[in-house]
Amino acid sequence: MTSNASTILLIDDEPQIRKFLRISLAAQGYHVIEAATGGDGLAQAALAKPDLLVLDLGLPDMDGQQVLSEVREWSQVPVLVLSVRAGEGEKVKALDNGANDYVTKPFGIQEFLARVRALLRQSQAGESPQATVSVGPLTVDFAYRRVSVEGVEVSLTRKEYAVLAQLAQHAGRVVTQQQLLKDIWGPTHVEDTHYLRVVVGHLRAKLADDPANPRFISTEAGVGYRLQSA
Repeated sequence: MTSNASTILLIDDEPQIRKFLRISLAAQGYHVIEAATGGDGLAQAALAKPDLLVLDLGLPDMDGQQVLSEVREWSQVPVLVLSVRAGEGEKVKALDNGANDYVTKPFGIQEFLARVRALLRQSQAGESPQATVSVGPLTVDFAYRRVSVEGVEVSLTRKEYAVLAQLAQHAGRVVTQQQLLKDIWGPTHVEDTHYLRVVVGHLRAKLADDPANPRFISTEAGVGYRLQSA
């Protein structure tokens, strides 16, 4: 394995499948890490900064579709779903949730490796997730989906966390209202700016962030929001 080998994270609860894929991928020069649960997979995705994520949907602690949705709240790491679920509806759902490709079990290893190579070619440099982002006393821990201010954990709803996580991934830069609405609520809600205003208002209240003199989230009038850079 070379020092610049791509890192691939396998999230699958079947030890035999993980072993088979680990041997096959390692033989091609890839660095392989593994997780047997969705929770561990999410933590590894943030901490290990993989170049590609191979995700099974039938996990013991949470559905793989949920894992995929949560990863997409803060990362654009390529995701290849590998699942026994062969129905069109399941495939469409995974792709809508942000999967880049979908392979059904049982599968041919040569086809699988070809799809891995294609996704790695398509991926852009610099898209690996960060484990944490800190802005002054505010810390967003992507591995454990925790937000704290001055060391005190803040309880956020799913949507509040999703908005903050996306802003944190682009700290110092404006994220447009349309982009936030599309990524978090879906493409049919890009005009529903009131949804976003309500969530940002609640988020600011929980972070004790004065919109008139923001420590964390500033409004770019008519455009979007910006998390102050660290």
